Amino acid sequence: MTTTPPTAPVTGRPAPGPGPGAPASGAPDRIAAAGTALARAIQRVTASALGPYQSAVIRIGFAATYLFFLVRELPHRHELYGPDSPWHWDLARQLTAGNEAFSVLLWSDSVLWFEVVYALTILSAAGLLLGWRTRTMSVLFMVGVLSVQNRSVFMGDGGDNVIHLMAIYLVFTRCAQVWSLDARRAARDAERDALGLPPRRDAVGPVLWAVLGPVLLGATLMDGLGGTWWLPVLLWILWLSAAAWWAANRFAPGGQPRALLDVLANLAHNATLLVIMVEVCLIYATAGWYKIQGSRWQDGTALYYPLKLDYFAPWPALSDVLASSGLMVMVLTYATVIVQVAFPFTLFNRRLKNVLLVIMIGEHAGIALLLGLPFFSMAMIAADAVFLPTVFLVWLGGRAALGRRRLLGWLPGRSRSPEAGGPQEVPTARPAPKERDGTGEAPPPGTGGGHTLVG
Repeated sequence: MTTTPPTAPVTGRPAPGPGPGAPASGAPDRIAAAGTALARAIQRVTASALGPYQSAVIRIGFAATYLFFLVRELPHRHELYGPDSPWHWDLARQLTAGNEAFSVLLWSDSVLWFEVVYALTILSAAGLLLGWRTRTMSVLFMVGVLSVQNRSVFMGDGGDNVIHLMAIYLVFTRCAQVWSLDARRAARDAERDALGLPPRRDAVGPVLWAVLGPVLLGATLMDGLGGTWWLPVLLWILWLSAAAWWAANRFAPGGQPRALLDVLANLAHNATLLVIMVEVCLIYATAGWYKIQGSRWQDGTALYYPLKLDYFAPWPALSDVLASSGLMVMVLTYATVIVQVAFPFTLFNRRLKNVLLVIMIGEHAGIALLLGLPFFSMAMIAADAVFLPTVFLVWLGGRAALGRRRLLGWLPGRSRSPEAGGPQEVPTARPAPKERDGTGEAPPPGTGGGHTLVG
């Protein structure tokens, strides 16, 4: 025999709820989930340098842009930035005394000094492009870019401003985690560590550190670092931090000082990557909104006028064909404004953002071809690369590696078969070595690259 439990009488009143000061139902769970998400975000930002492929493309893109520019202008370097420039050395000294700009070319008006600085700028751009001693090359590249551009500020186009800023930003990034000679050297050290072999002694890093120290000291004492306070502070911090990295790697590779340096480097890298993203968005947003205010952009004829200027017509026949179509001119004019204004708002939609990236890269390629501004276009395409998807960059790197293996396989004396001793791909993502004997920054675990400070 079963009995049913008595039921409470229905009184028509709602059940008593929690008091005014009681927490809402599920609030502790939501707070715990938010805390867990915040902890994971902080761990991700501090434990690894984000965007390794994007930062590598930025490094390669801007280094290649300025390297090609310097090489192209090699026959005209004296007229542009040297002793034969219309903007004379004395005028440059007067200008930098007023705006507190920095340029090592103003240390001396000697032709030999100009040739040395120009050659070192080319070498630093090539070293940064290859990712060799990347931290040192990034600092020398920044010094070279600032020196050359501040020597004759009226030379160049809008791309110079982008290169100017990115040369400073690259100093703070760990942009050699992949696709660099530093990453290949770190992978080889990791292989030696896995085999129980001691790391190879690095003599280049300490030599660079010892040579650059007296140069920095002399420039500081002679007040040759410009009138701004941040540049000498930055250079001294980088030089002293190189010694800290060397000491941590040599005496406490697995200790807390080494972990702290990794965290600081990751924070600087990730913050700088965010600044680069914001910078690109500001460039497009301001350019688009300024265009909206122009009457020629409003009526859809703005593109017609630069196509008819001889200065911006490397291919006059092609420019005439495009300018002869009023519909095409109007479509391209309006599309330029729409894409530039809309791009910052599309970052929240991955597919739409990728579509606009393709359109903008095509737009810059068209500017390079039709208006004869290749270096401006290269600089903007390199800046756009910060938003490229990682999957695409990994695929692109795989295609490039495959093409390199095939090319090397066709060379005389080399086999196309890895089994027969042919060229093999060097891995770029390996566990970091536990100890580095040279002056430099060992790659953090899982980043797959060694971005050195000096070594």
